[in-house]
Amino acid sequence: MRSGSKGASGKKKFFRYIGPGLTTGASDDDPSGIATYSQAGARFGGKLLWTAIATYPLMVVMQEMCARIGLVTDSGLTGVIKKYYSKSLLYFIVFLSFTSITLNIGADIAGMGAVGNLLFPRVPAFLFSILFTVLLMAALVLWNYKTIAMVLKWLCLSLFSYVFIPFLAKTDWREALHATFFPVIEMNKEYFLAVVGILGTTISPYLFFWQTSMEAEERNHRHILIDKLVLNNMKVDVRSGMLFSNLVFYFIILATGTVLFSNGIHTIDSVQDAALALKPLAGDYASLLFSVGVIGTGALAIPVLAGSLGYMMAETFGWEEGLDKKFNEARSYYLTMIIATILGLLMNLVGINPIQALMYTAVLYGIVAPFMIALILHICNSKVIMGQFVNSFWPNLIGLLTLVIMTAAAVILIVFML
Repeated sequence: MRSGSKGASGKKKFFRYIGPGLTTGASDDDPSGIATYSQAGARFGGKLLWTAIATYPLMVVMQEMCARIGLVTDSGLTGVIKKYYSKSLLYFIVFLSFTSITLNIGADIAGMGAVGNLLFPRVPAFLFSILFTVLLMAALVLWNYKTIAMVLKWLCLSLFSYVFIPFLAKTDWREALHATFFPVIEMNKEYFLAVVGILGTTISPYLFFWQTSMEAEERNHRHILIDKLVLNNMKVDVRSGMLFSNLVFYFIILATGTVLFSNGIHTIDSVQDAALALKPLAGDYASLLFSVGVIGTGALAIPVLAGSLGYMMAETFGWEEGLDKKFNEARSYYLTMIIATILGLLMNLVGINPIQALMYTAVLYGIVAPFMIALILHICNSKVIMGQFVNSFWPNLIGLLTLVIMTAAAVILIVFML
């Protein structure tokens, strides 16, 4: 009896500390990310499955550093930059981030509208896009922090739909495992663009801002005092969230590689294309799971994207901020999220191609990411900012490796784009 109670208590404790890290990791698999992974699977089959393992330690270290900054400083990343660095650097990062995140929101709204139309063909995609936008804005404004955090956790379950798809198709598991642990590198433009796209999707600057701000808000909400136990719980949360994120993107590549690539479909221009292509080859259930996953991840990711901007702008201009505050208590903070979401919607209604938006987003993220990684490393090695909680050897080593890889990825992407 006691052991059972202890087990239940352990599970309850584990889920209690799963929060910002899980949401951050799951939001990384947003509709634009799903499009990127689907393109990789359709174009190269299982040849890029290894990236799910290779990117995991990079993601974990970066998000752990961001989480530690939020817990130790009790401030978001923008607030720390504003306090300790030059205004020109702050405004440069905010400008590029606002543009890229807004484009990302627009691409996600378009993806949700497209699969909504796929599920209910009589309803135009733009009406679904408007509906989803209105519902998400209403939820952000009307719900309190606790409700939003709980809903975001439950929306993470929608990502499991991608795990099931390979089991509905004829998957060669031996070949998949071989591709996972024994990478086959192709020396051509398309292959490296796919790798760069995956890096830009998994190690996105907006996740740095969201993770830091949410950890600070969690600390305030629960009145946490920072010690080794709190930091260990944070690490469990972050590592679990990033593992979940990479598990999902692994199965998206596996699903599209198994079903689409194997049947000669090598070009996917949108999440709608991927869902449509799956239907005759893997069955109605596979297409339905894929579509439901897109809507679920969009509903998860758009509040994270808009929330990142809200925190960023509020900290830059000294506004009241926080999902635990009501609209009239943090009017500018909420208006920032609403405006960014509406701009994303308008991008679709005026006819901007979502795939082009994703391309521009990837370029902007590629430019911002190396700057942000270098800055986060500098913050986490500053005793003035972090006190006794500065980086140890391994976070610095992996962080520097991430900086080198993301800088190289940005250079490769820009060269190929030109």
